Amino acid sequence: MPITTCIFDAYGTLLDVAAAARIAAAEPGQEKLAECWPRIAQNWRLRQLHYTWLRTIMDDHADFWIITEDALDWALEAEGIDDTALRARLLALYRELEAYPDVAPMLRALKAAGLNTAILSNGTPDMLTAAVTSAGIGGDLDDILSVEMCGIYKPASAVYDMVGRRFACAPGEVLFVSSNGWDAAAAAAYGFTVAWVNRAGEPVERLPGKPAHVLPDLSRIPALAGV
Repeated sequence: MPITTCIFDAYGTLLDVAAAARIAAAEPGQEKLAECWPRIAQNWRLRQLHYTWLRTIMDDHADFWIITEDALDWALEAEGIDDTALRARLLALYRELEAYPDVAPMLRALKAAGLNTAILSNGTPDMLTAAVTSAGIGGDLDDILSVEMCGIYKPASAVYDMVGRRFACAPGEVLFVSSNGWDAAAAAAYGFTVAWVNRAGEPVERLPGKPAHVLPDLSRIPALAGV
């Protein structure tokens, strides 16, 4: 079945989630942050994911912006940092994360070939719109699908169901692209053709569903989509 629709996770796949801490650490007066920003970026991201899963299990949904704030607070406290101005700066930067360099040319190639393109993300619509606008990639996306439309986080199948409803396509027509191994596994189990962008060189997750393709970056996505 030919690919008609390319769906992308946002954070870590199209958008560099470490950029906020990295940029803030390079600013004047942030010597302490400069020493520990990689740990803050990593813990911030891990706590985000953990809180989405735990809140889902607890049946206590909070939107991704609240979770992003909570995760940052944990990451800062873990480093002994109590700085409200820095907290505000990091959150502001998170709303305008940089896209990876390979994102824009890849999306342009897909749109030039007439394929459907969209984001499917845990982020809120407001967060995703702000980031996509800042990154300058909105013109090559047909839609931004947020889990807030169904009220539950990935990897719940209700999230992946949104793709078929939006684009009137079968799972086999979808090339799903994510940098998260757990997301790639779940999407493959759902029935999507999955490309796992394994930027960190991690092992394949021991979960139901295996990605059809494991890539170091996004450059081969147009070819996998038949472009």
